[in-house]
Amino acid sequence: MSKKLTSRAEDYSKWYNELVVKADLAENSAVRGCMVIKPYGYAIWEKMQAELDRMFKETGHQNAYFPLFVPKSLFEAEEKNAEGFAKECAIVTHYRLQADPDKPGKLRVDPEAKLEEELIVRPTSEAIIWNTYRNWIQSYRDLPILINQWANVVRWEMRTRLFLRTAEFLWQEGHTAHETKAEAIAEAKLMNNVYATFVENFMAIPVVQGVKTESERFAGADETYCIEALMQDGKALQAGTSHFLGQNFAKAFDVKFANKEGKQDYVWATSWGVSTRLMGALIMTHSDDNGLVLPPSLAPNQVVIVPIYKSDEEFAAVSEVAKSIQTDLRAKGITVKFDDRDTQRPGAKFAQHELQGVPLRIAIGPKDLQNGTVELARRDTLTKEVVSLNDLTAKVEGLLKEIQDTLFKKALDFRDKHITEVNSFEEFKDVLEKKTGFISAHWDGTNETEEKIKELTKATIRCIPLEMKGEKGVCVYSGKPSKGRVLFAKAY
Repeated sequence: MSKKLTSRAEDYSKWYNELVVKADLAENSAVRGCMVIKPYGYAIWEKMQAELDRMFKETGHQNAYFPLFVPKSLFEAEEKNAEGFAKECAIVTHYRLQADPDKPGKLRVDPEAKLEEELIVRPTSEAIIWNTYRNWIQSYRDLPILINQWANVVRWEMRTRLFLRTAEFLWQEGHTAHETKAEAIAEAKLMNNVYATFVENFMAIPVVQGVKTESERFAGADETYCIEALMQDGKALQAGTSHFLGQNFAKAFDVKFANKEGKQDYVWATSWGVSTRLMGALIMTHSDDNGLVLPPSLAPNQVVIVPIYKSDEEFAAVSEVAKSIQTDLRAKGITVKFDDRDTQRPGAKFAQHELQGVPLRIAIGPKDLQNGTVELARRDTLTKEVVSLNDLTAKVEGLLKEIQDTLFKKALDFRDKHITEVNSFEEFKDVLEKKTGFISAHWDGTNETEEKIKELTKATIRCIPLEMKGEKGVCVYSGKPSKGRVLFAKAY
């Protein structure tokens, strides 16, 4: 298969799909709308998972696991949540197959094996978890409960795209229970901050923190906090959400506790999650027409060493130095791959590692041994330099930090240049069509205006920024009074 990608300018969607497949991140499976995450893609997800898991535990959370299946009666208990996910649910109705008497060698559902109650394959786990919490909580002494689970969920999407929207995907979902409203709101804000810190510091993607409008909130939430990122094509991507659930689920599942005054009260709740959609954000924020560009913090291999040789003797000599370099770098906590495959020529190896976004590449051959040097290439800038072996470890350490910082700054500059203030609907449509990106505009606060703008332009309110500009004005569509500007964009 040719490694050359369609250019982003020619067809951004095609470029993205080709990159995911050719960089060996994922591929479509035999199940419609579901993907196979390949080892290289899963290695990146594991790095994300490990860092997030560390951050969760540092903020007092513990991991647990709850069932994949949710009895339909439990799923229906919180009405808004059930309605919000109803169209995306996969449902188990039978538990056994049998030989089909009319089609030899084929199986059919056993009509006698119908479940007494249908089971929903979890699209999210609030129902099963809050039914469980009812047994765990009797007193304020049992609170707070700070639980996270790493799991898969199923949402029966009709239009799918690898990582961005699949019928089954991997994620984490936190579910917490609190004594007071203030504690629950503080938790929801805390976890949104955790997500923002992770995405900015490790993924090198700048985000805007905000809250969703009522129509965009998580089904069953009183408030949804979010982080929004901007991709290279000018579309927004929701990178994470954290929900203040009020007492809605506690009331639906009758989860009460005896407070400090001895009175019965309903528990206050949050839930929060990020998913393998972050892989799509990582790809679309940094990558170029040559392939993946990975921030060093999340690269499975931060450095790759490629030997250049013609004979077995040269290979042995080069390998000895290469392995010494590998040992020195690993001692500094740097992940290093020595690509000593004899089935690929150096040029093919260079192309593969460039396509897969390895931040730094070291090439070393017989002449380098004589000179005590190596060739060091950066993936982000596609530049090369000759570096002394004596200076190599320090140089690599410095460059990895520089690459991480440079990728964030580049993405931040792009994002900031693509936040445009507008004051009329004509200007709104013009920016959306020609410049794209986030549009900062006054909104009158009504669902009707929000829906009409979406209908006319396909742009949605991505968030009401936490640091919303409080200047008063008039709505760009209705002309009615506005309390401040919100961010609109077309989105994934």
